[in-house]
Amino acid sequence: MPRTRRRPGTVPAHTPGRRARHAHPRAPGGHRASGRRQATYLPSPWRLTLASPRLPCSELLAPDEAGLAEALLASDDDTATILARLDEQEELVRFHREELHQTNQGVLALHAELDASALVQHKLLAAERDARTEAEKARRLLTFLADASAEGTSSLDHEDVMRRLPELLVPEYARHVDVWIFDDEQVPPSGHRPAAAVAAARTGRPQHAAAHPGDLPGVDDLPQSLLAPTQPLLCLPLSVRRTLGVLTLAAPGPRFDPDTCLMLVELARRIGIAKDHARRYEQHRDTAEALQRAQLTDLPTTDGLLLAARYLPATRGPNIGGDWYDAFPQPDGSLLAVIGDVTGHGLRAASMMERLRTALRAYAVEGDSPAQLLTRLHRLLRHQQRDLYATAAIARFRPGGPTVVWAAAGHPSPLVRTPDATAQVLDTRPGIVLGVPLPATYKDHSIELPPGSTLALYTDGTVERRAQVIALGIARLARALSSLSTTELQQDLDGAAESLFKPLLDDSERDDDVCLAVPHHSHATAPAICGHSNRCIVHALVAHGTGRPVRRQLPTLWPRRPWR
Repeated sequence: MPRTRRRPGTVPAHTPGRRARHAHPRAPGGHRASGRRQATYLPSPWRLTLASPRLPCSELLAPDEAGLAEALLASDDDTATILARLDEQEELVRFHREELHQTNQGVLALHAELDASALVQHKLLAAERDARTEAEKARRLLTFLADASAEGTSSLDHEDVMRRLPELLVPEYARHVDVWIFDDEQVPPSGHRPAAAVAAARTGRPQHAAAHPGDLPGVDDLPQSLLAPTQPLLCLPLSVRRTLGVLTLAAPGPRFDPDTCLMLVELARRIGIAKDHARRYEQHRDTAEALQRAQLTDLPTTDGLLLAARYLPATRGPNIGGDWYDAFPQPDGSLLAVIGDVTGHGLRAASMMERLRTALRAYAVEGDSPAQLLTRLHRLLRHQQRDLYATAAIARFRPGGPTVVWAAAGHPSPLVRTPDATAQVLDTRPGIVLGVPLPATYKDHSIELPPGSTLALYTDGTVERRAQVIALGIARLARALSSLSTTELQQDLDGAAESLFKPLLDDSERDDDVCLAVPHHSHATAPAICGHSNRCIVHALVAHGTGRPVRRQLPTLWPRRPWR
């Protein structure tokens, strides 16, 4: 049998009757696999050499049919082995091709998923940006609404409230602003007002006038206004229980934004409430001023006596309180000057003050002394008004003599200015407060007022300030009283009164009512009072707090001058 040479990478030749085998991994269906993916194992190049018996020369050997048949069978067996291996290789190639196809499909699916995820992420980022933009816009609108509401409600003057609106809205939210106010129940003639403003006034609903519908929430659409043919108009009623006016806004751009429109409608509602509150406050203030004015009696005129009075409104709180003054003659010809202070503020304190003043005038008809009058007022409060208290000071001036008799119930002690411009406090302990549930009898005190002397009766509101002791206020009043000259007191009583109050009240806000009575004993030749003339000035400043000076000031009442 001849030898066969092998090339590198080939398998050795097989002899007849034996199969040439090569180890390969099997895939499913007879092949081996490793892991999820099967590695591709390609067989090394091989060559199969078939050895056939060398036939002898025909003349030497006879044909061997049995050997030939055996050789042919062996060749068929090897051919079958080769074909089987080729089938295995084809099956393995098909398997790897299928596996590669599936892998490609997976890669394509993964790319599709990544693309879908990127698209979703892009949409989420866009939605987040939009949400942040909307949130910032809403925050900006709410901040403006809060600031504008605070600005509109910070004043109790409705004219001031309306005057601030253009400053708030122009130019960011409106090109220009028109405010139409009507306080009557009926809508006044519109004049040169847009039809949308008239419709808003009559219906109480917001109106939008533009060439195209605005589709604004809660707003009615109307045709373009002839008064504003180039810009949209938004007419908002200022309503509370009824329509108080109409706020007309011209759009800052081509149209109104729906969110901005909602904010403007809410702002108009709040401005309407603020205006209604300011209007009601002015009505209550005017009522209080009228009531307080009615309670300030006309001061009497007596031979040798000159009386003056002044009333100012409050700087804090309601314009009505319990401080009062009064001056009236008694049957014996003497004159009583009274200053009092009922605890509390408001109509209840004012009504109680009026009752005390009326009772005091009734008691004085019997000719009682100041102390006796205070004792009777104390009994009245104890038995009829047990939850109200009051302080008072009463001074009696008799024509023809310089002696002044006075008494006080829980009231600050009077101040005396002598002709040499020295001011001092009458160091006399006053009686208890009127109305305290204790029995009390008050005492009279007397003082000689030489010509040129001045007696100052005042309430605690004149000298009392927050974070200060009352002694400092009394000292300030004494210095102001000492600074007045005798000439000022005798010749220009009005100017002296103004100069006395200016350092006390001009630089402060008063939480309490203020009353001041200043009788001045001057040189004169009035025979009815023994060559001396008593000139009595009574100043009443009623004040407590709104936190700012009120818009109007009640007139000043001076001697022989009616209310203006």
